[in-house]
Amino acid sequence: MASVGLKKILTLAIGDGLSSARANIFGHLLNPTGKKSGHKIYRMKLFGEKVAQWYPHDINKDDPLVMARQQQERLSKLEMLKRRGKGPPKKGQGRRAAKRNK
Repeated sequence: MASVGLKKILTLAIGDGLSSARANIFGHLLNPTGKKSGHKIYRMKLFGEKVAQWYPHDINKDDPLVMARQQQERLSKLEMLKRRGKGPPKKGQGRRAAKRNK
């Protein structure tokens, strides 16, 4: 009976040594406990560049004429709102200031 136990112990030891050597040779991660690890995620290729290529480059930010036109449209809209009395209040005249003064 003792020889059966010894034989099993030797077989397990040889198997463990073989699996660790195999992992070292082929660059695998040895996980004898079988618990989850993030190694599969680390092995994956990065795909951020491919995702970024799907979206076109925004030329509006590079072109100063486009930016100037957008700024001019914003200012003209703000001026039109001010003429109707719907523009933003002066500094210190907003709702929060009115609440504080009550």
